[in-house]
Amino acid sequence: MADSETTLAVEATDVHKRFGSLEVLKGISLSAAKGDVVSIIGASGSGKSTFLRCLNFLEVPDGGRIRIGGEDISADDRIDKKRIQALRRHVAMVFQSFNLWPHRTVLENVTEVPVHVQSVPKAEAVSRAERYLKRVGLADKKDVYPSFLSGGQQQRVAIARALATEPDVMLFDEPTSALDPELVGEVLGVMRGLADEGRTMLVVTHEMEFARDVSSQVVFLHQGTIAEAGPPAEFFSAPKTDACKKFLERVL
Repeated sequence: MADSETTLAVEATDVHKRFGSLEVLKGISLSAAKGDVVSIIGASGSGKSTFLRCLNFLEVPDGGRIRIGGEDISADDRIDKKRIQALRRHVAMVFQSFNLWPHRTVLENVTEVPVHVQSVPKAEAVSRAERYLKRVGLADKKDVYPSFLSGGQQQRVAIARALATEPDVMLFDEPTSALDPELVGEVLGVMRGLADEGRTMLVVTHEMEFARDVSSQVVFLHQGTIAEAGPPAEFFSAPKTDACKKFLERVL
């Protein structure tokens, strides 16, 4: 999707994934340039979340190659933990279920990975965490435990935690799907701001307005393949495939 290989932040080539006899991903190839926001949409079971998890090897692909931040890994390298760890240094993921540590404060949640995985000095990690908590509007919640926060606040903490690792690429796996409707806007507002800052983001989402207004590219997955992809204005106004047309009729 990006025009020049030298500008690519993410490149996935012919990614396959099986669960037993079920082939969930049937050869996905996708790329994003630095600063792109790629929204990945499609019906449940189309492979969206599985593909996102393959990008950082939370799910180990059965075939294909993935390149992020200069790290290039094929499915054949899936047992090479050092190479996978090197790739993960360039990418952070925000999950739909927040995945915060309940026994740690907000500040401790955000500093955990920089200190204990990236070996960032504690003082620097705290400064970084406070900066990103302010960025998501939660500087006053740093000493609070997650159970005392709303779902929207917890997801904003999760975004701050991802930002604190200072990744080249951010992955969002349906970040608003677990939220009450009135809380969705505060999370999408933060994500819109990150897009405006030029963050490279791949977003699995059901929020069609976000996909239309914020994305540089929209990708439609159908039965484990990319059935259609393109700039949002073109994608939403003139879908080319019957599968995409039917999907958009249901969700718009």
